[in-house]
Amino acid sequence: MEAALYDPAGGFFATGGGPGRSGSDFLTSPEVGGLFGILVARWVDDWWDRLGRPDPYLVVDAGAGRGQLARAVRAASPRCSEALRYVLVERSAALREEQHRALDLEPAEIALGPAAAPEPGETPEPVPGHGPAFTPLSDLPAGPFTGVVVANELLDNLPFRIVERSGDGWAEIRVGEGFGEVVVPADQALTGEADALVRGVEVPEGARLPIHTAMREWLAEVGAVLRRGAVAVIDYGATVEDLLARGQEGWLRTYQAQGRGGSPLDAPGSQDVTADVCLEALRRSATQAGLTVMAEATQAEWLRSLGLEPLVAEARAAWHARSVNDLEALKARSLVQEADALTDPAGLGAHRVVILGRGER
Repeated sequence: MEAALYDPAGGFFATGGGPGRSGSDFLTSPEVGGLFGILVARWVDDWWDRLGRPDPYLVVDAGAGRGQLARAVRAASPRCSEALRYVLVERSAALREEQHRALDLEPAEIALGPAAAPEPGETPEPVPGHGPAFTPLSDLPAGPFTGVVVANELLDNLPFRIVERSGDGWAEIRVGEGFGEVVVPADQALTGEADALVRGVEVPEGARLPIHTAMREWLAEVGAVLRRGAVAVIDYGATVEDLLARGQEGWLRTYQAQGRGGSPLDAPGSQDVTADVCLEALRRSATQAGLTVMAEATQAEWLRSLGLEPLVAEARAAWHARSVNDLEALKARSLVQEADALTDPAGLGAHRVVILGRGER
């Protein structure tokens, strides 16, 4: 999965595959329109207040893709703008190049600076009042920071291992020569993770589950650099029991050209490979990383908590009060349609939102 998605020479994302509208492979909430970014900007502002209005205030957009969420947040003009240092983290060089065409980006040393020593010989500290600044990175910022991390449909694309129930133990499903499955005994560490995941749940013979090893590593990295703030994980999510009930064909999917793809072992690098995030594994990994699970909701519930419904009511009133061909009426109608898509219980609205916190004052 690592090679199929991220290999610089031919991985799916490395060659420019990913979210978007025409000519892209799948649609995520930021590509629906600007409404999602408006509401994320409100969440960003809420946490700025909650953290005591720090300056600088880092917002890390993890898995930023082409920069659609960043564009929408900037257009929303959040209250924290003067303190805002927005970091677009994207592994794909091809997608980072597209960010440059969509946003005014600055080098990291400028966007995350400037810094000055309070007194001669003292450690330099960031100078406030230099936001908003947007910068691209291929990985998380290196130093401890105060701010928030937004991970929208990132964790489902992080590589995982697959285990299968075999008697009272576990086997591991690997990829062999010719891209066929190879079944081997699970090692002790993997067996321990699987046992911890299904504790108290009956697992039938032959049932398969994802073990989110890269998610655990990513959350550990976040826990190491986030001094104070929050992480918003927005993704496909399911409980262990749900994953078992649906089977591997239900929780392991591929996407290509705005439709479902084939087997994840078909033509590696040509399609997106994604797996539902196991919620028990997410909570466990977050706790191990020193993060606290503060809230869980569906995306529809989360967006409504950020004031979605008054925005929609205002837009609907404007739509019906103006001429059908009026530009402002068309904008209002578009916002109403975006809200429907973002809260669709059979689609994006069913995504799970898990808010993780650290060092909240």
